[in-house]
Amino acid sequence: MGENKNKGIPYYITTAIAYTSGKPHIGNTYEIVLADAIARFKREQGYDVFFQTGTDEHGQKIELKAEEAGVSPQEYVDKVAGEVKRIWDKMNTSYDKFIRTTDDYHVKQVQKIFKKMYDKGDIYKGSYEGWYCTPCESFWTESQLKDGCCPDCGRPVKKAEEEAYFFRMSKYADRLIKHINEHPEFIQPVSRKNEMMNNFLLPGLQDLCVSRTSFSWGIPVDFDPKHVVYVWLDALTNYITGLGYDVDGENGELYKKYWPADLHLIGKDIIRFHTIYWPIFLMSLDLPLPKQVFGHPWLLMADGKMSKSKGNVLYADTLADFFGVDAVRYFVLHEMPFDNDGSISWELMVERYNSDLANILGNLVSRTISMSNKYFGGIVETNDASEEPDEDLINTVLDCAEKAEKKMDELRVADAITEIFNIFRRSNKYIDETMPWALAKDEDKKERLKTVLYNLTESITIGASLLTSFMPETAEKILKELNTEKRAVWDMDTFGLYPNGNKVTEKPEMLFARLDLNEVMKKVEEMMPKASDNEAKAETADDSADESAPLTHKELIEYDDFAKLELRIGEIIACEEVPKSKKLLKETIKLGSETRTVLSGIKKWYKPEDMVGKKVLVVCNLAPRKIAGIESQGMVLAAEDESGEMLSLLTPDNKDMPSGAEVC
Repeated sequence: MGENKNKGIPYYITTAIAYTSGKPHIGNTYEIVLADAIARFKREQGYDVFFQTGTDEHGQKIELKAEEAGVSPQEYVDKVAGEVKRIWDKMNTSYDKFIRTTDDYHVKQVQKIFKKMYDKGDIYKGSYEGWYCTPCESFWTESQLKDGCCPDCGRPVKKAEEEAYFFRMSKYADRLIKHINEHPEFIQPVSRKNEMMNNFLLPGLQDLCVSRTSFSWGIPVDFDPKHVVYVWLDALTNYITGLGYDVDGENGELYKKYWPADLHLIGKDIIRFHTIYWPIFLMSLDLPLPKQVFGHPWLLMADGKMSKSKGNVLYADTLADFFGVDAVRYFVLHEMPFDNDGSISWELMVERYNSDLANILGNLVSRTISMSNKYFGGIVETNDASEEPDEDLINTVLDCAEKAEKKMDELRVADAITEIFNIFRRSNKYIDETMPWALAKDEDKKERLKTVLYNLTESITIGASLLTSFMPETAEKILKELNTEKRAVWDMDTFGLYPNGNKVTEKPEMLFARLDLNEVMKKVEEMMPKASDNEAKAETADDSADESAPLTHKELIEYDDFAKLELRIGEIIACEEVPKSKKLLKETIKLGSETRTVLSGIKKWYKPEDMVGKKVLVVCNLAPRKIAGIESQGMVLAAEDESGEMLSLLTPDNKDMPSGAEVC
């Protein structure tokens, strides 16, 4: 038996607080589920966890939305905050505190924080003349604009001039650079750290605007009430006010116990605010910095950005009503890489549901319990009747359990889940190797059959116990059916702790019934109709690919980044539809002396027979990925308009260009 070495050690984890401009979609919800999985696992490891989330409720954008809705800003944010909390609860997230930036305590402390920084000389009064982006609520200088638009979102900006208070960011820049260099774990993944250092800190920081006078929905600067505290100084301080931090030194017990935070979990788009502005604010307050900020990637639609006019906006509660909460949790956690964007679609959800949840996990649990009941009346026993596959099974289970814990310590959540499911995969293989149904036919093999079923039950117990942090309801059901308690993480190094002679349930519940993709998509069409004409028109006007509208650009890259791509001319020599897929075509592409299989979501625009003979541009060094059970070994490049209604393959101007020719 192991030892709980982490008992009582405080661990403070936060999400970014959700902006109350509207209902959060599945991409927004991913963060709270990810944080919940980490918080739950830390609790399983014995830590004393405090998990905080909440809502960011001030700003000009909300003031405008409330005006459009004909309600007060407070009424507007009350409704949206309630919706956010409902979805967080629906997804079975175990947060300890839900803070709102309209909470009285937070408001009072922000006013005190602002005054303290002002008295210290870190905040000064001036005036601002520049360019303002309303959606981002950000000011920009002329030199910071990209093609005359906001460098963050690509939308138009407007000229603005107003009196404002500013924070002296440069005063603390060298100290922050030193801290980041001395604490390589502070910003994760490393790519985010390099971006902050090279793009912002090293070139030099500009003073930050921290108050506004052009709108009123915010926390008033109490000594100059025509000003309201600007978004980031208000929003970021929730991480300490939520614990009971007090500027006057009368800090609450939670603050004394849990600060500094162990982990701020945020989206990669707001990494700058959390790794530059926030640490500098804390330095100004003479407070310790958080131990780590992790900028997670985005969860995107498989066919592009979410849009009402395209009918592809996915919400967590809709998906949960359809697949179940744990299936949605599994998908978003398992499909998101450590530092690259992940993708989601109804088709991908069904595929994972059937292959991983129904086949690998559900079928394993059902078969094991059913065989125990059929052959031994549900009694699970073991003895010394071990044979060759047993040792490999046991070693694999214990090894995967150890790896899963290490992956979670590195915040590699998707990899940890993969290790847990490797336990279930190996258990299924063990059934094929030992063939319990054959052993049952031979009375002399009865003792061997007992050992086989015990080993399976113990393996599932360990796997289900590890699964608790990610799929809590499913794990609880499995352990209940096995009639056993959850295994402690520190006992995962021992195989054989399942009580000998225990009795499993008589009738195992079907955890995940297989789904038919065609039936699912039919229900989806009925359940998620296209947006109304007015909604579609409004969004089309906002998102259309009008050539006069500014383009949304991604961040700049160096030539060396581009040079990593291997682009070649490929000739499509065969093409066919992928069964049961409404979007995919399977192409066989000749690239010089080799051929590859590539899947493309272009069925809406191209027929298979029209594809044969085309020469296309292919990304050749993209990591292979299984889609619809077929390995795709590259990507065919195409252009798509913003509405998603027009797509065109990119082809070489010279039709005689040989296949395999490299694009340079």
